[in-house]
Amino acid sequence: MKTNDNCVGCGQCASFCKMGAIEVRGKARATDACVECGMCIPYCPVKAIEVPA
Repeated sequence: MKTNDNCVGCGQCASFCKMGAIEVRGKARATDACVECGMCIPYCPVKAIEVPA
């Protein structure tokens, strides 16, 4: 998981991450625990989450 410049650091993605793998420090970022499942994507109100293909 990677965030683009749209990220406002609201933390919605972190709230819904079942792995607890997202840190929010200004902007959201994935930790090493991220499995890139994409479950956080629908919860981002500004469409800032990208999952590498």
